[in-house]
Amino acid sequence: MSMIPPSAGNLRGAVDLSSLVNRAQAPSAGPGAAAAPGAPAGATAGVVPSLVLEGSDATFTEFIELSNTVPVIVDLKAEWAEASKELSAVLAKVVTEYAGRIVLVGIEAEANPQLAQAFQAQSVPTVAALVGGRPVSLFQGSYPEQEVRAIIEQVLQLAAQNGVTGTVAVDGAPDAGDAEPVEEPLPPHHAEAYEAIARGDYATAIAEYQTAIAQNPRDALAVAGLAQVKLLDRLDGKSLDEIRGAAAANPGNLDAQLLVADLDVSGGHVDDAFDRLLTLFPKQDQPGKDAIRTRLLELFEVVGPEDPRVTQARRRLAGLLY
Repeated sequence: MSMIPPSAGNLRGAVDLSSLVNRAQAPSAGPGAAAAPGAPAGATAGVVPSLVLEGSDATFTEFIELSNTVPVIVDLKAEWAEASKELSAVLAKVVTEYAGRIVLVGIEAEANPQLAQAFQAQSVPTVAALVGGRPVSLFQGSYPEQEVRAIIEQVLQLAAQNGVTGTVAVDGAPDAGDAEPVEEPLPPHHAEAYEAIARGDYATAIAEYQTAIAQNPRDALAVAGLAQVKLLDRLDGKSLDEIRGAAAANPGNLDAQLLVADLDVSGGHVDDAFDRLLTLFPKQDQPGKDAIRTRLLELFEVVGPEDPRVTQARRRLAGLLY
């Protein structure tokens, strides 16, 4: 069978929300009740009580539905933790400035153990996102406002690549549902890359991101975008069975092992991918080690540099290098 190329929104390490998504009960009317999945880009898709909401184990299915229209930032927090309170204030400020293009939901971690476990919240604050019903791991701990803004921009870019480009209006606000959202224009090469991705032209998207990086080597979003689209390109048109079969039949073929690691990352099996490549590393000649190191650095960008699994894999790679 042909494998559907993984979408950018599920490239960062996935967490299991199936127990919440598959509840027998129908979602109750709530923040996502008026939101219609698949709304036209830029269209106001519904009305919410606020852009900063509170959720729980019992109501979280509503936010999964809402994430089909706008990205939902998930703030797993605790009132007793000062760092958590400070970050929640920063998240609320930044999300509100996007005027309905993104929504924040706060979750009291201790009072909602099912969500805390699902999002692997080992400490507070833990921040994640929902894009098109899919979870996206973001970061743990307190972050300064500038870095929070950069992360939310990246979430919006991932959402755009998945077609999640609607807006919501706040109930009771003037002209709720009627105001035209003001979209900040993307940098030219980013815009060209997105258009190319939308039509499946990954080669052009790669070239656009490479040009953006050449013009500004510190363009972190372009670096992440390049890594993601390269992964899409490598997996494009290949089947799950084809990739896994080739790797199993040719354990000594480095290209086959690199590709199955790509597949694992695209499916959220991040630890499996990193372990496969780091286990292979010592057995390779220098060109093989260089190829594994290059691929790992790209996959680190795909998963997210702040992800604890990336931090652990970086330490393991450093130990093998030195």
